[in-house]
Amino acid sequence: MMRLLRGLAGFLPVVVLMAAVRVWAALPPAAPDAKPILFVPHWAPQAQFAGYYVAFEKGFYAARGLNVKILEGGPTMPSAALLEKGSVEFATMFLSTAIVERAKGAKLVNIGQIVTGSSQVLIARRDSGIKTIHDMDGKRVGLWGGELSIMPKALFKKYGVHVKVVPQSWSVNLFLRGGVDVVSAMLYNEYHTLLQAGVDSSQLRVFNLSGLGFNVPEDGIYCMEATLKKDPQTCRLFVQASLQGWRYAFAHPRKALDIVMKYVRKAQIATNRPHQKWMLSHMRKVIDLPPPGGCPEQVKKSDYMAICRELMRNAMIQRVPTFSNLIRNCAAAHEK
Repeated sequence: MMRLLRGLAGFLPVVVLMAAVRVWAALPPAAPDAKPILFVPHWAPQAQFAGYYVAFEKGFYAARGLNVKILEGGPTMPSAALLEKGSVEFATMFLSTAIVERAKGAKLVNIGQIVTGSSQVLIARRDSGIKTIHDMDGKRVGLWGGELSIMPKALFKKYGVHVKVVPQSWSVNLFLRGGVDVVSAMLYNEYHTLLQAGVDSSQLRVFNLSGLGFNVPEDGIYCMEATLKKDPQTCRLFVQASLQGWRYAFAHPRKALDIVMKYVRKAQIATNRPHQKWMLSHMRKVIDLPPPGGCPEQVKKSDYMAICRELMRNAMIQRVPTFSNLIRNCAAAHEK
C-alpha cells in the first residue's frame, strides 16, 4: 500500500533526502549511451509496484536504452517531494496527491495513469455497532497522515461526520487491540493483513470509498513538466517499459512474485509471499492494461473535476489546476 506520510521530509534538503533513500535496483554496466534514470515508487517494496521491478529485472528498461535505478520510497521519503526537488526523474503517486501538489505550484505531470480506481477502505468490526458512515460520528478512527488522509477527511465532511482522528502507522495492531473503532486500509494490503491475523471476513464491515463517491484513481507515473518538455521520448519509453513489466507480471505471477520477494527481503519488509500474492492478484483487478502498443486509459476530465471539487470543498486546494496541464499521455508510441 501506499501509506504515504508527508512528515517533515518535504522540508529536508535534497542532500539529506538522497542520503536517506536506499537504491534498491541498479542496472549492471549499461551501454555508454544509456540514459540514466532515477525512479521512486511511493512506498516500500511490495507487489503494488511489481510491474516496475519486473521491468527492471527482465531488462525492459535497458532494452529501451534506459539505465534505471529504483529507489525505495516510504513514509519519510514522499515521492512527490523527491520529484519536485529534482532528486528523481520519475515517481508514482496518487492522483489526489498530484492535484494537491500542482495546486500549490509544483509543475508535475501525469504521464501514465496505471491504477484507474480506489482501493482505499475504512473497516469496522460488525459488533461495534457501526453500520453506516454516520455511525462513525464521535468514534476513534485511525487515519494515515498526509495525502492518504485526504479522501477519508473529504468523506467525513461530505456526510457531516465528526470523528476522533487517531494517527495510524503502517500497522493495524491498534485496531486489533481495540485502540480504534475504525481502521484505514487498502483492500490489497491491510485488509488482507487483518485476515492473516485471524480475523474472519464475516466479523468485519468494510466501507469502500469507491462506493461512497470517492472512486479516485490512485497510482500514476509522474515527472516534472520540464522533463516531459525536454525529453518526451524518454518519458514515453519509461511508461512503455513499465506497462510491459505489468503485462509480464500478470502473465507470469509466480516469476513476478519471485522478483517482488527479492526486493522485499532486501528491504527487510515484514511480510510474506501469500500476502504479496494477494496484493498482486488485487492489482490485476485495478490495473486495466492496454494491449501492446496502446496507452494507459487517460483520466476522465469529469472524474478529475469531481475530485477537485471535493478537495476545494474541504479546503485542501485553493484553486483547480488546469486539467490539460496536469494530465498528459506520452505512451502513444508503439511498444517494441
